[in-house]
Amino acid sequence: MGTKKITRRKPSWAKALLKDRWLYIMALPGLVYFLIFKYIPMYGIIMAFQDFKPHLGFSQSPWVGFKHFERLFSEEQFWVLFRNTFILAVYNLIFFFPLPIILALMLNEVRRERFKRVVQTFIYIPHFVSWVVVVGISYIMFTTEGGAVNELLFSITGHKIPFLLESDWFRPMIVIQSIWKEAGWGTIIFLAALTGVDIQLYEAARMDGAGRWRQMWHITLPAIRSTIIILLILRLGDFLDTGFEQIFLMLAPTNRDVGEVFDTFVYMKGLQQGQFSYSAAVGLFKSFVGLVLVLGANWLAKRFGEEGVY
Repeated sequence: MGTKKITRRKPSWAKALLKDRWLYIMALPGLVYFLIFKYIPMYGIIMAFQDFKPHLGFSQSPWVGFKHFERLFSEEQFWVLFRNTFILAVYNLIFFFPLPIILALMLNEVRRERFKRVVQTFIYIPHFVSWVVVVGISYIMFTTEGGAVNELLFSITGHKIPFLLESDWFRPMIVIQSIWKEAGWGTIIFLAALTGVDIQLYEAARMDGAGRWRQMWHITLPAIRSTIIILLILRLGDFLDTGFEQIFLMLAPTNRDVGEVFDTFVYMKGLQQGQFSYSAAVGLFKSFVGLVLVLGANWLAKRFGEEGVY
């Protein structure tokens, strides 16, 4: 009798890995980035529960439990920081988040491809400008000492407005800067989602007498609704991340009462004053709030029949 040769079958995950190996190779740099800069640093979270001393390290620094969190919630400044951060986050959610969607819908209606590409290029460029340059442009435009905007106001009304110093103008300036810098870049995902809309749906709608507005309302928006919801959920994860660099550069002694947020507070306590454990506790609180918002928003999305993030 002949002997049969026994061959072992490769497991299903190995077949999938081999089949899509080039996709995994392309994704590898991104995975390595998140591993090094996002996941490994999470080990430092234990600092929030220690009285961390750099010369002792994580292993020998004494544990203090929730001491730093109790200190954070008991300070009067906490509610000032929470109010300022919350208001800025709500402003960005209301005024900034819908703009990339509106821009994408407007660009989708443009039929001249050359003009469309030119417009896209112009609205993408500010994304590559650093916040230092953006704030510098704002100072040049809005300063009371020769700023173009104030010179125009003075010629019309005879008065100048200190946009960069008054507390009432701090939040609008932050939102305007964010819109100018990032709204165009945010259209990329929505334009990519719009390319997947079946053209035959528009043709059928036109045959039924639907105009451009009805086509947008009944075809285009429902087609990208899942993308909008997913990006909204992810946006809520960064709800309290108002951005350190922009806020820090715009702060002045006269607007600090509305401009001091958690990000600038962490910088002041952690790097300037060396209170590493306390600043880590503040950062962990921000992350916890973001996690709760993501989980809650994802649950609501699934309750209303959407896919959600997971």
